[in-house]
Amino acid sequence: MNMNELEIRVADPWKQGLAAGWKVTNASTLDQDLTVECDVVIVGTGAGGGTTAEILAQAGLSVVMVEEGILKTSDQFNLDEREAYRDLYQEGVARASKDGAIGILQGRSVGGTTTVNWTSSFRTPDATLRHWAERFGVKGASPAEMAPWFAKMETRLNVHKWAMPPNVNNNILKSGCEKLGYSWEIIPRNVNGCWNLGYCGMGCPTNAKQSMLVTTLPAALTAGAQLFWRLRAERVALQGDRVTGVDCVALDAHGQSPTGRRVSIRARHTVMAGGGINTPGLLLRSKVPDPHQRVGKRTFLHVVPGVFAQFGEDVNPFWGAPQSVYSDHFQWEHVADGPIGFKLEVMPMHPGLSAALMGTHGSQHLADMQALPRTNAMLALLRDGFHDDSPGGSVELRDDGAPVLDYPVNDYILEGARRAHRAIIDIQFAAGAQRVRPLTSDPRWFASAAEARAALDAHPYAPHHVKLASAHVMGGCCMGEDPRVAVCDSRGRYHHLRDLSVLDGSLFPTSIGANPQLSIYGLVARLATGLAGELKAG
Repeated sequence: MNMNELEIRVADPWKQGLAAGWKVTNASTLDQDLTVECDVVIVGTGAGGGTTAEILAQAGLSVVMVEEGILKTSDQFNLDEREAYRDLYQEGVARASKDGAIGILQGRSVGGTTTVNWTSSFRTPDATLRHWAERFGVKGASPAEMAPWFAKMETRLNVHKWAMPPNVNNNILKSGCEKLGYSWEIIPRNVNGCWNLGYCGMGCPTNAKQSMLVTTLPAALTAGAQLFWRLRAERVALQGDRVTGVDCVALDAHGQSPTGRRVSIRARHTVMAGGGINTPGLLLRSKVPDPHQRVGKRTFLHVVPGVFAQFGEDVNPFWGAPQSVYSDHFQWEHVADGPIGFKLEVMPMHPGLSAALMGTHGSQHLADMQALPRTNAMLALLRDGFHDDSPGGSVELRDDGAPVLDYPVNDYILEGARRAHRAIIDIQFAAGAQRVRPLTSDPRWFASAAEARAALDAHPYAPHHVKLASAHVMGGCCMGEDPRVAVCDSRGRYHHLRDLSVLDGSLFPTSIGANPQLSIYGLVARLATGLAGELKAG
């Protein structure tokens, strides 16, 4: 590769776009209140908001996007964990469930979580789509109906199975599954010209990750859309049974405190796309009609337990494609009955996040961190929401109006965590691990599967005794045709108000059973295309 090719590859489209006249405003710099009129206002710029913005703007509608997070682009992504977690994640990467039992990684920047995710891109499993139709009456989202929309967004975002050999971290999952006779597959990723740096969670400095930041948002702005960042949607504006836009407050440069400036955006149609937790939170803060008290209910996480393993050779879990191998061997034995299913993946381990997850101190913590290059972390994504004993959580408001998720961790979830720990331990030892350590309040390492299983059997499986996390927030504005159980209809329209749509992952009636970004892209592409047609028709 010569220097000119390198410069083209890492060119920042935002610099070019801003120079060409994109309508982008840093609300923290406003010196007066504003009133803005448009056809559509979209709250959020992640998978749902970014997809919607491109489709509506290219249909010729005037679009205004509202984002409370920061605008950072490739030139500002320096692979620094401290800056990335502070600037690009909800609550400075400290977001958690109400009781603190589940850590929640969720993006907060222009591009949303797509800017910082690990690129894994799965279609919604057929079993999930069928369950939504049968159990929740969702229309228009059967496997056959969704297939062309998934294909469309796969093409748009360059989603393909990862063609390079898995890095050592991912190959441990592959090797262990092969030796135990478990099924495994290669993960599709939304990348183009990936440099294999492994720091996807800090923002891609080469623009290889095809996030909303470098795809749909630039396209929408080029088509005439307008973006406000560091602007918080405080509440939707109501006029009788209609939503007429959103009332917003400007935030300071750090995104923490209101500056006192306000922006009122009036629109023919309002789209909520802030994602799970934030979209229900905005609706609750707005006190929208909710006669059946469904807003914020059935919010799901793919609750994640995990296990560390140490090997005799280098794993270097901080290098290479973060996720490229998965196993659904334990996923679909049962759909809506029996124990909870789970998907197996690995996670990249960078020093800052790993130090927090270790949960040790003193000499043991030093030894654990020194062994980081030889450490693997394997995860299970528990498929919540399908069984009656897995109702998910509820979004509530704190005293200051900020949303928080109350997600009770019950015995059904905890037994799933125990089963996942056992499965992962078997795979890691089969792949050659020297010792393993389930992520629990017990910091001991175990040198055999039998020893680890015995410790797990004796360990109290209870909240805070088992370390749980999630990077996938879904639900809270469940779609379906019955307003007694659903917040929105199958088109994403709010049941009890006109001119209001929800177009993000909060529509999902259950979790997906796979990393959700492509599920959001495909569903929202279909719904936003329908919305564009209706608005163009007047």
